[in-house]
Amino acid sequence: MRKYETIIIIDPDLSNEDQDLIFGRLYDLIPQQGGFLVMFDDWGPKKLAYEIKKKTRGYYVRLEYCGTGTLVDEMERLFRIDDRILKYMTILLEKDVDVESIKEEMAEAEARDEQSDQTEPGADDEPDVDNNIEADSGPNQNHTPEPEPQNNEEENE
Repeated sequence: MRKYETIIIIDPDLSNEDQDLIFGRLYDLIPQQGGFLVMFDDWGPKKLAYEIKKKTRGYYVRLEYCGTGTLVDEMERLFRIDDRILKYMTILLEKDVDVESIKEEMAEAEARDEQSDQTEPGADDEPDVDNNIEADSGPNQNHTPEPEPQNNEEENE
């Protein structure tokens, strides 16, 4: 199985319901074709570098998934016939991936996220510092005292 990344630019004037229909179709298509969705990254509306279909803005979405060439072909076929999709681009990230190891990594990352959500905010920020500062220490508190000069008369005797 191969790992792919597809970036889609959707018409920014679509309602949330229309966007959800497009995304729902992708969520359904990937498992139907024997694939596995690794990440759905919603970048939101952004200014386009150049005008596409008389639009200056686009709604960006990045998909990272595992699958075969037939899955990519079917996704791109849907993108070509759907006028609401302005542009798309698919990149092959890895030629041979182990889906089970990716699932394990995702489960571990999710467990870390849940664990970090359960900790108290500010508990691990900084260790407690002893704030006992002497009042007469002056502006340079970290100054080490210089040794007192020795009396030369004692050395000569």
